[in-house]
Amino acid sequence: MTAVEDAPATTAPEREVGKARRRKEDARLITGRTTWTDNMVLPGMLHLAVVRSPVAHAKITNVDVSAAREAPGVVAVLTGRDLADEQGSIPCAWPVTPDMVNPGHPSVAVDEVNHVGEAVAIVVGRSRTAAVDALELVDVDYEPLPVVLDMEQALAEQPDLCHDHLQSNQSFRFVFDAGEAGTGQDTEQAFAEADVVVSRRFVQQRLIPAFMEPRAVVVQPQGDNYTMWSSTQVPHILRLMLAMITGIPEHKLRVVAPDVGGGFGGKLQVTPEEVLSLLVARRLGKPVKWVETRSESLMSAHHGRDQIQYIDIAADREGNVKGLRCRILSDMGAYLRLVSPGVPVLGAFMYVGIYKFPAYRFDCQGVFTNKTPTDAYRGAGRPEATFAIERIMDELAVELGMDPLELRRKNWIKAEEFPFTTAAGLEYDSGDYDTATQQALQLLGYDELREEQRRRRESGDPVQLGIGFSTFTEMCGLAPSRVLGSLSYGAGGWEHASIRMLPTGKVEVVTGSTPHGQGHETAWSQLVADELGVPFEDVEVLHGDTSVSPRGLDTYGSRSLVVGGAAVVNAAQKVIAKARKVAAHLLEASEDDLDFTGGSFSVRGTPGTGVSIQEIALATFAAHNFPEGVEPSIDADATFDPVNFSFPHGTHICAMEVDTETGFVKIRKYACVDDVGTIVNPLIVEGQVHGGLAQGIAQALYEEAVYDDDGNLTTGTFVDYLVPSAADLPHFDTGNTVHAAPGNPIGAKGVGEAGCIASTPAVVNAALDAVRHLGVSDIRMPLTPERVWRAVHLGGDGGDRAPDRTNAQAVDSAQAASIAQGGDL
Repeated sequence: MTAVEDAPATTAPEREVGKARRRKEDARLITGRTTWTDNMVLPGMLHLAVVRSPVAHAKITNVDVSAAREAPGVVAVLTGRDLADEQGSIPCAWPVTPDMVNPGHPSVAVDEVNHVGEAVAIVVGRSRTAAVDALELVDVDYEPLPVVLDMEQALAEQPDLCHDHLQSNQSFRFVFDAGEAGTGQDTEQAFAEADVVVSRRFVQQRLIPAFMEPRAVVVQPQGDNYTMWSSTQVPHILRLMLAMITGIPEHKLRVVAPDVGGGFGGKLQVTPEEVLSLLVARRLGKPVKWVETRSESLMSAHHGRDQIQYIDIAADREGNVKGLRCRILSDMGAYLRLVSPGVPVLGAFMYVGIYKFPAYRFDCQGVFTNKTPTDAYRGAGRPEATFAIERIMDELAVELGMDPLELRRKNWIKAEEFPFTTAAGLEYDSGDYDTATQQALQLLGYDELREEQRRRRESGDPVQLGIGFSTFTEMCGLAPSRVLGSLSYGAGGWEHASIRMLPTGKVEVVTGSTPHGQGHETAWSQLVADELGVPFEDVEVLHGDTSVSPRGLDTYGSRSLVVGGAAVVNAAQKVIAKARKVAAHLLEASEDDLDFTGGSFSVRGTPGTGVSIQEIALATFAAHNFPEGVEPSIDADATFDPVNFSFPHGTHICAMEVDTETGFVKIRKYACVDDVGTIVNPLIVEGQVHGGLAQGIAQALYEEAVYDDDGNLTTGTFVDYLVPSAADLPHFDTGNTVHAAPGNPIGAKGVGEAGCIASTPAVVNAALDAVRHLGVSDIRMPLTPERVWRAVHLGGDGGDRAPDRTNAQAVDSAQAASIAQGGDL
């Protein structure tokens, strides 16, 4: 654990970047002494509750709200037909292909419901209890329609349709071919000439973001102006989209994201409930609040992942990779949400991983099903890509009889080869995969564990040991506006910051990057303290309010520090440039003769003369003795738009114990070494890595959103949707290498998603390494004891795939029944 330092305030503080400071924001967040959206109470506030569909696909033949309207405390009951002329459609900002099909997404269904949990009516009450009690009085008649759940069946000939007015269940098909794009060789030729081709089908199960704070919205009308408080990651984007949906002028809308209790991409959204709360407040002229229950959140907030991956890899007999083909089916759910189609497309550029593939083809189909829509979830396309490439590299190693780490070493980009342009067309800027791997091996105690694995196999120990690798990179700092434009994304990727020097020498930093647990207030204060030479405690960071911070593109895709932090640094440098003119005047010297160190300007070669930037702030406020023709302000703004993504990387190694008699798995040891570029706050970095590891491991071992044959979510509570606690996770041995990113002034690469991206394939590869000698080549995630037991004793992947009887071991009915005693953990 990194030591925590609390440096005293001084006029010339020691360097802040690299210091493991406790977060400024923690005290109020941990104790609950803050303003969550649900804490807000406004005079005359009404409460909104949502009637949700209990069926996955049906025509709405009648909605009777008469009884609900007469219920005590009910102010209004509105149906989709009541709102049809004003509710518009929930926006999708990423049309990934020109012919992408978007069925439209009303906030409240009008004629047809397309997934369980879709809104069919809303009740407005004087209290939350009154609104919720009246929900059961709304009587909705449904005419059932066929339910589409399976992506492969949805794309078969003459399938049932998720949307009756569409011609098929395909939303889009996005194809990238390196040969055609000029970034690589002809893929089909590479496969035809290869000595070895390995093909696998992997399943990325559906996940639920499961953020700590459920979503909540409060809207206050003030004449023709409206203020919305929302538990959102994207107040600036939300404001723009609400204006476009409702027709309310953008300058009449203010959106505030107060302290937000987690998001993981689940709050990177424009939700039906936000639109409905605004429409109701406008219609009734009263403040309105909506707060979801946990079961509503699990059922109706967007989900993540849910892909079927067909992966082919080609190589020669010496293990040199020659080509990679990826055919992806990506479940959009019933509708396209804000960036739903863009999630698998982002992954398209990362399937090649850190390897020098000369040929590459990516073919993705977005598929509609009668399930909750999917969208961004921590990593957003990159975890799916990393899982596929790291799993197929292990499978190739088995086919070639090579050590999986040696196969990786043979094919990864060498340190001296950076910058390196991959077959996917991205230029990786920096890195050293070998050094990170060597450090991770040492942290793990690799040689000793391999020896223990050998002994266990020789002795026939029922608890086998496996070791799995994930040597990964990711594209972070989701930003380059020109790149996003080339991918048809509906916005840019720049970020904005302002720095205001107050007369007393204190500093206000206004950032367009909106935190929801990342530690912006602390890290931004450290950056500004170093740049301006002011005490850490003298810096205040303002965010999340479009009236305070009118420009910004918010937080997602590990872009906060890489893009938003870079804008802060650039703004600070502009403050110094402005202050230099004032200092030169006050010191009666040329600007060129001034040095700026430790927060003060001094005349070069004249010791003892100087003026601090805080003294300059006061002199600027007074403006009594000011340079001619210079405006009395040293405040500054900056907008940063990088020319490339950043590329953190790392090596993650998992040692896993698998009990072949019960199917129970246990992580024996987990070691990882990440390169996230310049580290501003080691404590924050360590926390982000730990949190990411927890979520990546959760996908491998615990979490899955499951639907029954009628389209009902059967994992709609935390009793059934298994989110691990700290007690379910091992100790993590973490380390870092540092190669500064050249594309931003900090040298940062991004860390928020690294652990989540890298850990899942490391865990699965470790489990398979433990039992591969028993004939197991795949186990479908999550690796529950039942699935592991089935894979070991019955063959197949332990899930819904038919067993491979050539690898199955004989088992009688009594043995098969024994798995029911433990069930899924």
